[in-house]
Amino acid sequence: MTAPSNTDDGIRLAKRVADVAGCSRADAERYIAGGWVSVDGVVAEDPATRVTAGQQVAMLPGATPVEPEPVTILLHKPAGVDQDALLATIGADTQVLDNGFGKPFLRRHLFKLALATPLETTASGLVVFSQDWRVMRKLVEDAPRNEYEYVAEVDGKIADGGLDKLGRMFRASWQSEARLRIAGKNIQRGQIERLCGDVGLKVTALRRLRIGRISMGSLPPGGWRYLRDVERF
Repeated sequence: MTAPSNTDDGIRLAKRVADVAGCSRADAERYIAGGWVSVDGVVAEDPATRVTAGQQVAMLPGATPVEPEPVTILLHKPAGVDQDALLATIGADTQVLDNGFGKPFLRRHLFKLALATPLETTASGLVVFSQDWRVMRKLVEDAPRNEYEYVAEVDGKIADGGLDKLGRMFRASWQSEARLRIAGKNIQRGQIERLCGDVGLKVTALRRLRIGRISMGSLPPGGWRYLRDVERF
């Protein structure tokens, strides 16, 4: 049986991009890996994808032929979601863009993406995933030096001197009669619930608002965005 012709099968996307952009095959593969190429309006990530003459191959605005940098993702974890299930929630449909603009989501951004700042299953709020070893070192190895900020919804009557006792471990202040703002360094999972219990309070909901200098901002539950190049923890 005669093999299908190149016309029937199409050609490799990298070759087509090299023709469209007037660049080398190596640069074409970098364009594709960086998420700068679309086929019929959909971002393509595999240089080996075969395209036909009738398919529309286009370069996205701002395209540069450079190796993609490792990414860091900020995600608003909903309460009740196990941390092992969080990775599956990251995709183009849950990405929060800045006024409609932002780095496009690529499947390669999930490769070796590690959770740097876990939360209790019952808690909600800011968590960080990263491919960047520098971010992982800052948030994991240097964790004792990082400050975290939480809001805790509480029930019960605080013991006399209870706020002062909490203040020995971290900064604590009332936002309302049933809501505590808590900030401090090296706060461990379960620590806030345990210490609040020691002064007569039961934590009914816990939300992490900030890690270092990065706040959750307006991210909705389940939404995520990329850490911007100018942002630092």
